Amino acid sequence: MDEGTPTKAKWWSRPRPRGVSGPGESDTPTPATTPSDGDFVLRAPEDGVPDAGAGVPGPEGDFELRAPLGGANSEGDYELTAPRDSSVEEGDFALARPLPTESPATDTPVDDRSTEPVDAVGQAPAEPATVRPEPAHGSDSTSTPPYGVPGPWAPAPPVQHPATAPAHGAAIPTPPPPPAHATPVTRDTVTSGPPKDHDVPGPHGSPTPTPPQALSPVPRTPWQNYDPWAPVPAPLQQTGAAVDTRDTRRRRARRALLAGALLLALVAGGVGGVVGAYLERNGAGGDVVELPQAAEEPRGRAPDSVAGIAARALPSVVTLHVSGAEESGTGTGFVLDDRGHILTNNHVVEPAGTDGEISVTFHSGDTAKATVVGRDSGYDLAVVEVSDVRGLKPMTLGNSDNVQVGDPVVAIGAPFDLEGTVTAGIISAKERPITAGGESGGGTDVSYVDALQTDAPINPGNSGGPLLDSRARVVGINSAIRSADDGSGSGTGQAGSIGLGFAIPVNQAKRVAEELINTGKATHPVIGVTLDMDYTGDGARVGTKSGDGGPAVTEGGPGDRAGLEAGDVITEVDGRRIHSGDELIVKTRAHRPGDRLELTVERDGREKSVSLVLGSSDGD
Repeated sequence: MDEGTPTKAKWWSRPRPRGVSGPGESDTPTPATTPSDGDFVLRAPEDGVPDAGAGVPGPEGDFELRAPLGGANSEGDYELTAPRDSSVEEGDFALARPLPTESPATDTPVDDRSTEPVDAVGQAPAEPATVRPEPAHGSDSTSTPPYGVPGPWAPAPPVQHPATAPAHGAAIPTPPPPPAHATPVTRDTVTSGPPKDHDVPGPHGSPTPTPPQALSPVPRTPWQNYDPWAPVPAPLQQTGAAVDTRDTRRRRARRALLAGALLLALVAGGVGGVVGAYLERNGAGGDVVELPQAAEEPRGRAPDSVAGIAARALPSVVTLHVSGAEESGTGTGFVLDDRGHILTNNHVVEPAGTDGEISVTFHSGDTAKATVVGRDSGYDLAVVEVSDVRGLKPMTLGNSDNVQVGDPVVAIGAPFDLEGTVTAGIISAKERPITAGGESGGGTDVSYVDALQTDAPINPGNSGGPLLDSRARVVGINSAIRSADDGSGSGTGQAGSIGLGFAIPVNQAKRVAEELINTGKATHPVIGVTLDMDYTGDGARVGTKSGDGGPAVTEGGPGDRAGLEAGDVITEVDGRRIHSGDELIVKTRAHRPGDRLELTVERDGREKSVSLVLGSSDGD
């Protein structure tokens, strides 16, 4: 402490505005009144006139302590004097509590630091206090405030409560702008703080005038009425949201455990299934035999392979189920065009007669009813038609004249009603004369075919099915097979394939099918002679009379015009040797009406060449 100099009042002893919380504030201190807590407050000097030893307002508006009435003590220090009416037992000096004053009921703004009305510019008249405040405590070298009372200019630091952040994308509201005109300052709007510059007295003890200034309203902040010791409703997170309660955390934990258990069960089930499948396939023992196996290959095949041919042809092949009054049967056919015409054998549809029923089953499994368009027993061919069927795929027809012995072929049919059966083989022979039928006894149902022979397995049910070349084109219609005989003469041989199958050449079938579709019947080429079918010599001999007792050579027919006579033996047709009358018929049927034939004829031991043009006859 400096000697001989006035001691400045400590910061806790300075006058404070009413806006700051603290014990015993008042604009007019009165030492005669003691508050309930027994403290005294400083007041202005009594005379209000500063002297050499009195405390005058400093540059900050504070009051300095003056020298005691009795002078300085032996050390030159000034001591605080007790209030006149003080009777403290312990000898301490206490600050006097200000007298309660009532605020005047007026609209004039009031400054918290004075009981005087505030003028329009917010400045009160600066007058010295009449009573000098004297501290109740002695000087404190450590400059610490009294215990339990916070300093007036050192409020507790504000604790910021983070507000809840707006939702993502939400606009932040803009605070309203302050009003342009001056607003009267009331006790609630004046904030606490150190004295303003206009309260600082001048050098001679009078306040320094400041230019008039309108007081603007002080906005209320979240920390203006903040009480750090008030209870908080719930702890806050960083986002400002309330912390979850214990029940909420327990429910969340239970849900997490349930989800984890479910995920674990799924994983365990999947692993168990894989392990079980592996053990089931490979066995659980240590000594497991696993055989080598080829890897999976592409499903596509070469177009000229049997699989490639079958894949292209099967959609065009159908199975026919025929039922009539006396018998029924099963056969095969194939689609000729998109109008629904199907080609098959005559002996397949013959059981239906005139009032039977024919059902067609396609490769897709669809079925449809069919009607006979035309049929011919001499060629063993028939055409049926289905109606109201869409998506038909016609079979491509080849050329049987291009076929060579040894060429690979594929046969498709329904042997024993096993539809879609595919077999393969080669062309074993060409121009094989065969006859089929004749069960009626009159010989009218006998067919004469200059057939293609194949070793492709053909069985009952394959009749009427296609015989395909390596490019999936039809070269023949499967028609007959040769079965093995048991040698008993009973005729009960094996009814199955022994590698001898026969097919009608497609060139002949095409002509007959076109005639059946266009006219309903087929024409047969003829020579105009009647043959002696009982002749056992080499060649075909012309008979002596016809079946009805007439001449053997039809007058005006092709043979008559060529000069053939009864008893002539025909040995060659177009330079190819024939050995029987059936072979002559087969060779003749292989041509169209109007074709020219070159015949070699023996008469009276001499050979003679005859040329003739084939005539035509109905297939009745």
